[in-house]
Amino acid sequence: MAFYRKNIGSLDQVLRLVAGLAAAIAAFVYLSGWLALLVVVSGVAIALTGIVGYCPMCAMVGIDRRKGS
Repeated sequence: MAFYRKNIGSLDQVLRLVAGLAAAIAAFVYLSGWLALLVVVSGVAIALTGIVGYCPMCAMVGIDRRKGS
């Protein structure tokens, strides 16, 4: 039983996963210090929304990007 309802579609999930991981890897390679940590954490958070299929910010404003909703 899930405690959330998916609110992003499969294409959006893939794009979030790729963009989040790319941002985290780029920050790890090209940045240093607290800025690198901030970008890595943000990238991982974006990638996690792609993996799970649920975006809390979209849910707060009522956006549902699944097909057929």
